[in-house]
Amino acid sequence: MQAVVLGWRIYDLLKDPLSLGFIGLTEAVPAIGLALYAGFLVDRMKPLLVYRRVMYVSFLSGVLVLSEHIFDAQLSLYSKAGLLYFAAFLTGAARSFSQPAIFASLPRLVERSNLLQATARMSSAMQIARIAGPAFGGFVFGFFGATASSSIVCLLLGTGIIFMLLIKKEILPPILSNHHNSIKDELLSGAKFVFKHPILFPALSLDMISVLFGGVTALLPIFATDILMVGPKGLGALRAAPAVGATIMSLYLGRNGFKGKSGTWLFSAVTGFGVCILLFGLSTNFYLSLFALACSGIFDSISMVIRSASVQLSSPDHMRGKISAVNSIFIGSSNEIGEFESGIAAKILGTVPAVYFGGIICLATVAIVAYLSPALRNLDLKKLENA
Repeated sequence: MQAVVLGWRIYDLLKDPLSLGFIGLTEAVPAIGLALYAGFLVDRMKPLLVYRRVMYVSFLSGVLVLSEHIFDAQLSLYSKAGLLYFAAFLTGAARSFSQPAIFASLPRLVERSNLLQATARMSSAMQIARIAGPAFGGFVFGFFGATASSSIVCLLLGTGIIFMLLIKKEILPPILSNHHNSIKDELLSGAKFVFKHPILFPALSLDMISVLFGGVTALLPIFATDILMVGPKGLGALRAAPAVGATIMSLYLGRNGFKGKSGTWLFSAVTGFGVCILLFGLSTNFYLSLFALACSGIFDSISMVIRSASVQLSSPDHMRGKISAVNSIFIGSSNEIGEFESGIAAKILGTVPAVYFGGIICLATVAIVAYLSPALRNLDLKKLENA
């Protein structure tokens, strides 16, 4: 919900595609800059305690966005934009700790043999939120305004904090390894593990580059306003469409899993994602655009589940936080920096050509990584699960 409000509000205030890109960059700086320290900390603390603090910072971010609306008449244009960008910065800081905390918790709550299904079901729960958030946010924003939608964001985050405080089970930190003698070595150990791994590095690189250039999230306010002419309600639907497709596929995978080699699924999924982005760029029909985005979510969900399961199944217990932190750097690079790239490309090339450019880069990346990584082509999660 907050992402819809932030994107629409910034574009409404500044009327510049690059301003949308800077929202992504503002989130990416803390999300990537703090990621290694976040992984280091999660491996030495109770991960659920870390996640509670993530919720506190997220709540503060929501309060700042709400304040911008409440004090709209008293604030200058640049004060309003500053508050919104600072809220995005806090969101990025919270996200840097969020994924390591979740990844460190999940394998200690389920058996290893259930990790693949658990990862798919966790993905489903997240995707349901990603459907409800943009759709409901766009609806409330369109009919009742920014103050109402931001108030609901704060209410939901506050409710989430209460639920986190009600969880009585605590997951203790793992038994620490003595292999590393300095903080520097500890911080970099997760990156070294990932970069040397024959599956993780090419899988994360494939996902990062594809979404970095192929993602269109930052440009959706422009499409909703200037191309499809559907307003904030349509923007909410456009934001929700990928999550609808992703949820359908995540629920399927959570129940049925993969048949055949996971590597084949992965490369096929990223190829499908690139084709959907090109179709979205070609479309001037709202419903065709929704369809293209929903299909992109289906393919992205396959890629995400395979990547997440590979990280979980390949990670030693004492390094889960640090390895998932590296994973979050790749994700942050693809999502937030991808939004910045989209803003720059739209500024230089124009909005629609920027989408074409991203789709072509995505397809080219699939071909290059498939050629360079036979281990990823032959990936089989079932064999990895039993290793």
